[in-house]
Amino acid sequence: MSRPQITRGDREQLTDTLDVSASLDEEATLSAIKRTIEAGTDADFASVGTAIRNDLAGELDAELLERELSNLAAQIQRLPEVREAGIPGGEKEPAVLYRDIAEPGWHVYDHLLDVGFFESADANSPRFAPELIKNTAHELIRADPLTADLTDVGFDEREQLALVMNVTNNDLRLARWVPTKEIPDGVEFNVEFVPPLHQRAMGGALLWIKTLDVHLWQKSVLITDRILDDAIWDVKAMLGGLYLLTKAALEVAEGEHGSLTDSQLTAALTAGAAITIINQEELCRDAFYITEEMRAPSRAR
Repeated sequence: MSRPQITRGDREQLTDTLDVSASLDEEATLSAIKRTIEAGTDADFASVGTAIRNDLAGELDAELLERELSNLAAQIQRLPEVREAGIPGGEKEPAVLYRDIAEPGWHVYDHLLDVGFFESADANSPRFAPELIKNTAHELIRADPLTADLTDVGFDEREQLALVMNVTNNDLRLARWVPTKEIPDGVEFNVEFVPPLHQRAMGGALLWIKTLDVHLWQKSVLITDRILDDAIWDVKAMLGGLYLLTKAALEVAEGEHGSLTDSQLTAALTAGAAITIINQEELCRDAFYITEEMRAPSRAR
């Protein structure tokens, strides 16, 4: 399995955003950064989770979400097997590899769409801005229930560090994704047809994963091991984001029996969206927009 590339500059940008002083050596981990972060809860940040709980009390199916959360975990753990398979086989059409991986996410997506989860998140969440990004990263790093879950489903410390960096080190890219309610008047498209932000983030990630079977099969003569390595990490990261979004929905469904604070719920929701946004864009760059420099050598030369 490919591991995410993390540079010294990436770490410096992360610690600058978080206002912490952590070791920047090659083995610096999330645990080292966690020890330097001061405890504290921002009331405005926590209020997002509170509002969504109130909006959707009694609306979500906890049994369905718990089942699909477990299925997502199983698909994450299958990724080494999928990478080993390489390009989907098949004479007339591609074998099903990545479409299976996306299946639990589609079940969650359909349920959240049916109950109005995306609309509630859109109405109650602020746009990506420096303070929101900083609070999200702080809370995600400090949230033992979330980091423990990510560890259990197969994300090691380096990979979790990369997921946090998806949030902290891409503020300009995330700023382009705004809640539907904040899209300004006068844009060249009909805002009525724009889905809520978290729906765009989740649905977009699932569509890109679903499309990989056909894309890799059709472009097999161009595909290299490097492309497959980068693609499998992008998919794993997107599944991590989908896992956090599903965990947030399950927390709302469980009501008073949930295990997260309102701040942790907000962090799971916001980080999950950010991670799926950044890594669907990365997947486009790493596996779909294949340049002459990236492609496998031509067999005709």
